[in-house]
Amino acid sequence: MEHRKEELYSQVIPAGKRRYFFDVKETRGGDKFITITESRRIFDNNTGEFYYDKNKLFLYKEDFEKFQKGLENALSFIETGIEPEPVVVDSDFSDNFSSDDQQESKNFDIDDIDFKF
Repeated sequence: MEHRKEELYSQVIPAGKRRYFFDVKETRGGDKFITITESRRIFDNNTGEFYYDKNKLFLYKEDFEKFQKGLENALSFIETGIEPEPVVVDSDFSDNFSSDDQQESKNFDIDDIDFKF
Protein backbone atom coordinates (compact mmCIF):
# COMPACT_ATOMS: atom_id res chain seq x y z
CA MET A 1 0.00 0.00 0.00
CA GLU A 2 1.36 3.39 -0.96
CA HIS A 3 2.18 5.66 1.96
CA ARG A 4 1.04 9.23 1.36
CA LYS A 5 3.33 11.76 3.00
CA GLU A 6 1.97 14.81 4.73
CA GLU A 7 2.79 18.24 3.38
CA LEU A 8 6.00 19.76 4.71
CA TYR A 9 4.47 23.20 4.25
CA SER A 10 1.04 24.37 3.18
CA GLN A 11 -0.51 27.76 2.52
CA VAL A 12 -4.06 28.58 1.41
CA ILE A 13 -4.80 31.79 -0.50
CA PRO A 14 -8.53 32.65 -0.53
CA ALA A 15 -9.47 34.57 -3.68
CA GLY A 16 -13.21 35.09 -4.08
CA LYS A 17 -14.84 31.86 -5.29
CA ARG A 18 -11.42 30.29 -5.66
CA ARG A 19 -8.82 29.04 -3.24
CA TYR A 20 -5.21 28.44 -4.15
CA PHE A 21 -3.24 25.86 -2.19
CA PHE A 22 0.57 25.88 -2.21
CA ASP A 23 1.86 22.63 -0.74
CA VAL A 24 5.48 21.54 -0.39
CA LYS A 25 5.95 17.78 -0.43
CA GLU A 26 8.87 15.39 -0.71
CA THR A 27 9.50 12.54 -3.13
CA ARG A 28 10.63 9.14 -1.90
CA GLY A 29 14.11 10.17 -2.99
CA GLY A 30 14.03 13.20 -0.69
CA ASP A 31 13.56 15.88 -3.37
CA LYS A 32 11.08 18.59 -2.54
CA PHE A 33 8.39 19.70 -4.96
CA ILE A 34 5.40 22.03 -4.95
CA THR A 35 1.80 21.31 -5.80
CA ILE A 36 -0.34 24.29 -6.69
CA THR A 37 -4.05 23.55 -6.54
CA GLU A 38 -6.87 25.80 -7.69
CA SER A 39 -10.17 24.88 -6.06
CA ARG A 40 -13.43 26.47 -7.19
CA ARG A 41 -16.79 26.09 -5.49
CA ILE A 42 -19.44 25.49 -8.16
CA PHE A 43 -23.19 25.06 -7.91
CA ASP A 44 -24.62 22.06 -9.80
CA ASN A 45 -28.06 23.05 -11.12
CA ASN A 46 -28.99 19.40 -11.69
CA THR A 47 -28.41 18.24 -8.10
CA GLY A 48 -28.95 21.57 -6.34
CA GLU A 49 -25.67 21.10 -4.47
CA PHE A 50 -22.25 22.68 -4.45
CA TYR A 51 -19.12 20.76 -5.44
CA TYR A 52 -15.44 21.64 -5.74
CA ASP A 53 -13.65 21.63 -9.08
CA LYS A 54 -9.90 21.19 -8.54
CA ASN A 55 -6.97 21.66 -10.89
CA LYS A 56 -3.49 20.70 -9.78
CA LEU A 57 -0.02 21.58 -11.03
CA PHE A 58 3.11 19.73 -9.90
CA LEU A 59 6.25 21.85 -9.93
CA TYR A 60 9.59 20.07 -9.47
CA LYS A 61 12.81 21.54 -8.14
CA GLU A 62 14.61 21.54 -11.49
CA ASP A 63 11.90 23.83 -12.91
CA PHE A 64 11.53 26.33 -10.01
CA GLU A 65 13.76 29.02 -11.51
CA LYS A 66 12.22 28.87 -15.00
CA PHE A 67 8.67 28.83 -13.61
CA GLN A 68 9.43 31.82 -11.38
CA LYS A 69 10.96 33.74 -14.29
CA GLY A 70 8.00 32.93 -16.55
CA LEU A 71 5.55 34.12 -13.88
CA GLU A 72 7.58 37.30 -13.30
CA ASN A 73 7.61 37.93 -17.07
CA ALA A 74 3.83 37.53 -17.32
CA LEU A 75 3.22 39.85 -14.34
CA SER A 76 5.66 42.40 -15.74
CA PHE A 77 3.89 42.35 -19.11
CA ILE A 78 0.53 42.91 -17.40
CA GLU A 79 1.94 45.89 -15.46
CA THR A 80 3.97 47.51 -18.24
CA GLY A 81 2.62 46.20 -21.55
CA ILE A 82 6.22 45.58 -22.60
CA GLU A 83 7.05 42.05 -23.72
CA PRO A 84 10.02 40.75 -21.70
CA GLU A 85 12.81 38.54 -22.98
CA PRO A 86 11.65 34.92 -23.14
CA VAL A 87 12.84 32.40 -20.56
CA VAL A 88 15.84 30.43 -21.83
CA VAL A 89 14.99 26.72 -22.07
CA ASP A 90 17.18 23.64 -21.88
CA SER A 91 18.25 21.96 -25.08
CA ASP A 92 16.39 18.84 -23.83
CA PHE A 93 13.15 20.81 -23.83
CA SER A 94 13.66 22.32 -27.25
CA ASP A 95 14.40 18.83 -28.64
CA ASN A 96 10.94 17.70 -27.51
CA PHE A 97 9.02 20.75 -28.75
CA SER A 98 9.72 22.39 -32.06
CA SER A 99 9.17 26.08 -32.75
CA ASP A 100 6.25 24.98 -34.95
CA ASP A 101 4.60 23.37 -31.88
CA GLN A 102 5.15 26.53 -29.85
CA GLN A 103 3.77 28.74 -32.64
CA GLU A 104 0.76 26.43 -33.05
CA SER A 105 -0.11 26.77 -29.36
CA LYS A 106 0.05 30.57 -29.68
CA ASN A 107 -2.30 30.49 -32.68
CA PHE A 108 -4.82 28.12 -31.09
CA ASP A 109 -8.38 29.29 -31.55
CA ILE A 110 -11.51 27.68 -30.15
CA ASP A 111 -13.11 28.16 -33.58
CA ASP A 112 -10.60 25.65 -35.00
CA ILE A 113 -12.12 22.76 -33.03
CA ASP A 114 -14.58 20.45 -34.78
CA PHE A 115 -17.29 19.66 -32.21
CA LYS A 116 -19.24 17.31 -34.51
CA PHE A 117 -19.69 13.86 -32.99
